Amino acid sequence: MRLGIYGGSFDPVHLGHLLVAESCREQARLDRVLFVPAATPPHKQGRRLAAAADRKAMLALAIGGQPAFEVVSAELDRGGVSWTVDTLEALAAAHPTDSLHLILGPDAIAGLPTWRAPGRILELATLLAVEREGLDDIGAVVTGQPLLELLGAAKARQIAADRVICPAVGIRSTQLRSAVAVGRSIRYRTPAAVERYIATHELYRSPSQ
Repeated sequence: MRLGIYGGSFDPVHLGHLLVAESCREQARLDRVLFVPAATPPHKQGRRLAAAADRKAMLALAIGGQPAFEVVSAELDRGGVSWTVDTLEALAAAHPTDSLHLILGPDAIAGLPTWRAPGRILELATLLAVEREGLDDIGAVVTGQPLLELLGAAKARQIAADRVICPAVGIRSTQLRSAVAVGRSIRYRTPAAVERYIATHELYRSPSQ
């Protein structure tokens, strides 16, 4: 099977995340997309996230009804800083006959040379680049230095050719958290079930609320 690996803090998950996953599933002919919520993302070690159980529960609610989507709690179970290479090693061992396709946006791809063991990441998974229609240019991203040195010209061309083009939707998790903190609506930016979960469990509220 072709497995898409979609990591992130998902704090909270929103419709933009789901649109990326569905675009990748369809355009890259993925059999399944595995959502992998991070315990502590390397680039967010100074920020407190919603509890792991809450983020996992919201993801499960968000993907309900799409049998090709699955939540994998490997990073939450492992705890600590969530290094992508460790997750891919574990997934490769658990799915030895499947191919792994790591879903990344342009900023993440550009920063790949600074990640832990980027060469090993490229051995374990194929990079699946997501380009927001009218906003991003993956072709320009993969030819920048030092990324081109890491990828090599042939792989850079292949990543650009196989890119997934996703409609540009300006939804960010930080916007949802900020809206909830001041009592504003997040309707139509996240699935209704996630909106209800946030309200019921009083997530992201300011102390004055």
